[in-house]
Amino acid sequence: MEAKEVIMITDGDKTARKAVEEASKSLGLEVITKSAGNPTPCSGAELVQEINNCSGELAVVMFDDQGDLNCGQGETAMKVVAESDNIDVLGVVAVASNAKEVEGVRPTCSITKEGELVELPVDKTGKEEEADHTILEGDTVDVINEFEDMLVVGIGDLGKMEGKDDYHLGAPITTKAIKEILKRSGREDGLK
Repeated sequence: MEAKEVIMITDGDKTARKAVEEASKSLGLEVITKSAGNPTPCSGAELVQEINNCSGELAVVMFDDQGDLNCGQGETAMKVVAESDNIDVLGVVAVASNAKEVEGVRPTCSITKEGELVELPVDKTGKEEEADHTILEGDTVDVINEFEDMLVVGIGDLGKMEGKDDYHLGAPITTKAIKEILKRSGREDGLK
């Protein structure tokens, strides 16, 4: 069986789901809608099955810890999906939150609420952090540090970012973050 490719998104509440669905639709990508929820409603094993059953070769999957600063349901499921033999994770859209008691993750790059590609992390509102702030804090991102050489695109709160990522506008910031993963993994030629 050919490996399925996955883009992981570390948010899954109602607003994030609408943004992810809108962005994925515009890019012609399949979303595992069962993965949406706050916290993630499925186990990692269930998500692996959903990914393997999807019609396309690339799926967008959401993970959410519902503010749990430990390894919650979202991170636990992410780990199972990332370690699955027949799944190739292209990258992670790491969503910033107000969580401070976390390890956080160093993003490869980030997309600001203005749609600008930057090297530093962003905060929950999508504002670029100061030069000495190199870690993106989020409640579902710590586990990413366990994945080797993972492409990580930092982003603010999906579907929000002071109205700049509203799904009625086509969730342009979420779209740009997913596009950046596709571009950096050589997959943008298959885009709509």
